[in-house]
Amino acid sequence: MTRRPLLRTGIVAVAAAMLASLTTSAQAADDLPSFYQAPDSLPAGDGTVIRTEAIRYLLDPAGVSDVAYTSKRMLYTSRDRTGERHAISGSVIVPKAAWKGPGTRPVIGYAVGTQGVGDTCAPSRQFSEGIEYEGLFMAGLLKRGYALAVTDYEGLGTAGAHTYMDRVSQGQAVLDAVRAAQRQDWTGLSASSPVGIYGYSQGGGAAASAAELAGSYAPELKVKGTVAGAVPADLSVLPGVLDGSLYAEFLWFAVSGLTDSYDIDLNPYLNARGQQFLADASNDCVFDLFNASFKQSKDFTVDGSTLGDLIAREPFRTMIDDQRIGRIKPSAPVLLTHSVLDDVIPYRTGRQLAVDWCARGANVRLSTNASPLHVGGILNNATEVYGFLEARLAGKPAPSSCWRL
Repeated sequence: MTRRPLLRTGIVAVAAAMLASLTTSAQAADDLPSFYQAPDSLPAGDGTVIRTEAIRYLLDPAGVSDVAYTSKRMLYTSRDRTGERHAISGSVIVPKAAWKGPGTRPVIGYAVGTQGVGDTCAPSRQFSEGIEYEGLFMAGLLKRGYALAVTDYEGLGTAGAHTYMDRVSQGQAVLDAVRAAQRQDWTGLSASSPVGIYGYSQGGGAAASAAELAGSYAPELKVKGTVAGAVPADLSVLPGVLDGSLYAEFLWFAVSGLTDSYDIDLNPYLNARGQQFLADASNDCVFDLFNASFKQSKDFTVDGSTLGDLIAREPFRTMIDDQRIGRIKPSAPVLLTHSVLDDVIPYRTGRQLAVDWCARGANVRLSTNASPLHVGGILNNATEVYGFLEARLAGKPAPSSCWRL
């Protein structure tokens, strides 16, 4: 199949999954299922497994996938931005076929893109209750024999708010998911298993953050490389792109998630309509994005300020600046992909991240493409990951594009 038909096929598949999920997206707030409730006392350590259970897939009620993979959802320990320990949910999926590559089976810390902020949006729940749209891309990695450790991130599925776009929380959640996968005997993984990190969009930010934090937060992990696409490395540029657009709700997800993380009350800045909108959006999943599409944030604030105006002021300005990715050198090679036609996360943001990392001596390759829009860009990211990771896992040197940036 040529690249162009593959691109079209992938976009159609993603779009079909989105449309099919419109009726199964966010529900009213409900009590957390018992599996997702943290114990009164957490076990010691980061990436410590609290409990697991088998996953049954909505799209596979006959259990056909059980022949090829063993899938379990997990509850494990991690830390929030302040260092406080808490429970996070996620999933581990391992092929049953023996690993045929060099060494032992690698595990990929898979950072999902935007799922939403309601607990029902958690990927580990969507496998069984809805449609996890990134399943298409997970399948490609599984077919190559990699095990996947997929985090739900802080507060997505578990108690508390989902701290959407919190750089430290997301990066640590990815790394601790890998630790948790390696500590389960049934996976065949261990502390010596080679590790790759992968993500796009929100997942690209989480993957890039994990790449930066791995050397200090999880130095024992054998990280060989990271693939991160459409990384929202500088959140300050996003309001000008997202406000009033089809994806306006993503902007509200970010501001809401970060203010929760920083314990900032956003309500005093919002009028009555804005406060109600924020409350309603707290249970939204990605497929509810039409609830905010093409709405201007200035219509929801007390003084008519846009969210872009607000984040340029304290206490929001420091909060946003803290999320900047590119200030810490990744300890392993990174492949960044980004479309020049991205309509959600501007290409200049991804390119600047590459420049920033190169200036710190990192090994970075920036792969620029012209895939249509943000949705289309994930296809390049998902196809380029294979060759990049295979080469890193084989111990081949990683080419850098720093010389031309």
